[in-house]
Amino acid sequence: MILGGTPDLRVVGEAADGSEVAAAVAACRPDVVLMDIRMPRLDGLAATEALRASPRPPEVLVLTTFDADEHVLRALRAGAGGFLLKDTPPAEIVRAVRRVAAGEATLSPTVVRTLIAHVTAPTVTDPRRERALRSLAGLAERERAVALAVGQGRTNAEIAAELFMSVATVKAYVSRLLTRLGLNNRVQIALLVHDAGLV
Repeated sequence: MILGGTPDLRVVGEAADGSEVAAAVAACRPDVVLMDIRMPRLDGLAATEALRASPRPPEVLVLTTFDADEHVLRALRAGAGGFLLKDTPPAEIVRAVRRVAAGEATLSPTVVRTLIAHVTAPTVTDPRRERALRSLAGLAERERAVALAVGQGRTNAEIAAELFMSVATVKAYVSRLLTRLGLNNRVQIALLVHDAGLV
């Protein structure tokens, strides 16, 4: 009802559980999938992982009552562009759908706190950190600078000003980073930089 009553958004399909998501996406070709976590047969996290691994997937915005750390991190690592709790006001859900459709990340404040706690937690020998460092080691100096700036939460305009580039050049670098690192969106670049311990 919230989305259907918004003039610039159109609900093109629904799925009753995670196992129906792939077929619904193939039939309806949405720009954004609003995904619940708790569903019968196949949960929303597994459905997100499968969907984002497919060719030319839509953006995914997770909307759930559960903000457990493992859910947040698994959804974002799978390529979800946003994670909102169901107590988010309707107008903010609509804004989040628009932002995710535009390729921007959007997170509930409690989810941001979860991520901060995750990236600031002391680590021992962490295989994820080693993998992240190896991935970033193959980047050229300018690519690495852009990746670090994304990890610091900078916008394209801020990165352009900081690194003396045009916004179009920054966008090209971000696209190149996604391809080279095998990632889906800016959130995953930021997580990789944080996993490597660089910010």
